Amino acid sequence: MASVPSKLYSDDVSLVMVLLDTNPFFWTTSSLPFSQFLSQVLAFLNSILLLNQLNQVVVIATGYNSCDYIYDSSSATNQSSEDGRLPALYSNLLQKLEEFIIRDEKLAKEEPRGKIASSLLSGSLSMALCYIQRVFRSGPLNPQPRILCLQGSPDGPEQYVAVMNAIFSAQRSMVPIDSCYVGAHNSAFLQQASYITGGVYVKPQHLDGLFQYLVTVFAADLHSRNFIQLPRPAGVDFRASSVFGQAQSDNTSASDRKRKAPET
Repeated sequence: MASVPSKLYSDDVSLVMVLLDTNPFFWTTSSLPFSQFLSQVLAFLNSILLLNQLNQVVVIATGYNSCDYIYDSSSATNQSSEDGRLPALYSNLLQKLEEFIIRDEKLAKEEPRGKIASSLLSGSLSMALCYIQRVFRSGPLNPQPRILCLQGSPDGPEQYVAVMNAIFSAQRSMVPIDSCYVGAHNSAFLQQASYITGGVYVKPQHLDGLFQYLVTVFAADLHSRNFIQLPRPAGVDFRASSVFGQAQSDNTSASDRKRKAPET
């Protein structure tokens, strides 16, 4: 199937789909408090909107059991909040984020214990791609889309097939997937996503300076990236497929043992 062409306003107009990891199982154990992480992300999103008045930012919260749109700059107003201090970006996003986290935590309590504490990356990637496809078909002029994954939770092997399908769909639509991973270890899923789609993968060494990483690496539009030198990962971990295969093999072996167990 042919790739979906993107029709641009101009080279420097961007549609940035931000996937924000809100998994409570990760943030309760992270060395970076979620409040500090969020404040730096909000400052980065504001800088994206200030770079070009036609830029668009859409934020998707990626929880443990669900994901949802929590902010869309194209439908937000430019007015201040009622207290006159917070801009609409902050007030609207924080309100929607709080409501989402409460809903997601209620679902998490219903999950059986022992489940891998990974966030629903496959779902948020699919939502981002669906939004981009809707923008492609909305009219003759579209901004240049890209996806930015702000992730900290570990990879979930059970999501491997769904994540890879989303990655190849993004590649076919010429949508780069950028990744900023703040977890303890590298994410094989996001390394592959950025490598396959032509995006950028970064694992910040100093989380206190996360805003500097975000602005320096991810603020530039796709056209400007041709003229700057972006960080390149030393290598890409392609072992996720074997991890998934091992998990499938373990499940199959367990089923076989159950079938072969003698009746008593």
